[in-house]
Amino acid sequence: MIDELKAKLQAEVERLNHEISFVLPKEIEKALAHGDLRENSEFKAALERQHFASARLTHLRLRLSKLSGVSEKDIPRDRVGFGSRVTVRDLDTKLTEVYALTLGEFIEGDDDAKERPVSMASPLGTALLGGKVGQAVTITLPMGKRRLKIVEVVTVHELAAGKG
Repeated sequence: MIDELKAKLQAEVERLNHEISFVLPKEIEKALAHGDLRENSEFKAALERQHFASARLTHLRLRLSKLSGVSEKDIPRDRVGFGSRVTVRDLDTKLTEVYALTLGEFIEGDDDAKERPVSMASPLGTALLGGKVGQAVTITLPMGKRRLKIVEVVTVHELAAGKG
């Protein structure tokens, strides 16, 4: 799973590098040839895209750097960790929800997925991290406290083995 995520991020890095190095300079050059830059929307759009692509590239490199420090052998096999799919029951509403723990924002996933991605750095992710089946956790959110009970954990190891 980690290697798959690294490959996805690396593919996007390569695409953005190509865009920044080859595609956008040509678009900027073409826009410059049109003359007056104050009213040149093509030039402004190309510059904005260049800034966005550069910022995204920096973000992706940071994510890859963090990901390279994660080893599957360091991820727990018996409790919630990176990549785990966690089923919880809200102790107040009795509703069941399924979450997938990620390193950061959700990266291009399956819209039909049963679970909702949640960052391990978020209040929910932090509360669930290290939890075991049967454990109750309390999360303090701006809208109040939530009390959840972990009813199932499928670790990244089980998911990789096709058991989830």
